[in-house]
Amino acid sequence: MESRVPSPAMRVVVGVTGASGAPYAYALLRNLRAEVELVVSRDAEAVIRAETDRGPADLAALAARTYANEDLAAPPASGSHPFDAMVIVPCSGTTVAKIAAGIADNLITRAAAVALKERRTLILVPRETPLSPILLENLAKLARAGATVLPAMPGFYHRPRNVQDLVDFVVARILDQLGQPHDLVPRWEGIAGGTVTASAPRGSRGRSSRSPGRTPSGGGSSRRGRRSRS
Repeated sequence: MESRVPSPAMRVVVGVTGASGAPYAYALLRNLRAEVELVVSRDAEAVIRAETDRGPADLAALAARTYANEDLAAPPASGSHPFDAMVIVPCSGTTVAKIAAGIADNLITRAAAVALKERRTLILVPRETPLSPILLENLAKLARAGATVLPAMPGFYHRPRNVQDLVDFVVARILDQLGQPHDLVPRWEGIAGGTVTASAPRGSRGRSSRSPGRTPSGGGSSRRGRRSRS
């Protein structure tokens, strides 16, 4: 059985919140070569089941350790706990607002606050459209504070053939920010004679998960009558 903890490995906290975009989280965990500490919010658990043919346990199986989002005594809640980076994917608007306002009322928002104060890599992957002025201001505030805002906006120059190709494009950009090699999508090499030129990425450690399951077309947190997700 393949070890989930490479040696030596970077330690990455992965937070999954209740925004639409569960396939991004699963694909990242499949391809991330790191000691992963996973935190899945209660709303995210429901979204995982709704958007994929998997459950939270399938994500947990890809992590070294998992923590409850309500456990504010878990190791990632402390600055003395060494981790190299944190990725929140997908990142709900509610989670963005809390982090921007300095509200650390669960493990995901607390670990994000730790990443900012300790000057560690923090990558936020919002999946929302359209973007309100409030959300834009919160994202800009977090970018100025040191976070990397990486919206789930796939490109098309790699000629995606299916939904998973679009998912892999975003996951590839996350892995690039973490400095991890992958072979998920070709890299842009320019346009020659009206034809897009792309090269295979350096590294061959990526693994595409080709069964994202059912993906609804509507945005998660914008459905009428649904409470705010985090």
